[in-house]
Amino acid sequence: MIAGKILWAIDICFQIYFWMICVRCLLTWLPNLDWNNNPLLNGLKSAVDLYLNLFRKIIPPVGPFDFSPIAAMIILMIIRWGILFVAAYIFSMLGLLG
Repeated sequence: MIAGKILWAIDICFQIYFWMICVRCLLTWLPNLDWNNNPLLNGLKSAVDLYLNLFRKIIPPVGPFDFSPIAAMIILMIIRWGILFVAAYIFSMLGLLG
C-alpha cells in the first residue's frame, strides 16, 4: 500500500516538472512578459532553467528555435521511467508491492 503511494508520488513529481517545462516554453512566446518582477514567474524560470541549461550547452539554438526543451523533456521521461522501474523492482523484491 505505502509502496504504491511512494511510486505515485515520484510519478507526480516528474509530471509536475514536465509541465513546468512546458509552461516555461509557452511563456517565452509572450514578448512583454516581465520575468523578474513576478515572483511566481521568476521561481518557475529559475527552477526550469537550471535543468534546461544543461541541454542548452549541448544543443545550440537553430535560428530563433531552441530545441533543448524537447531533448530535456525526452530525457526527463526516460529518467522517470527508469526510476519508477527500479523503485517498483526494489519494492517487489522487498515484498512491499503486490
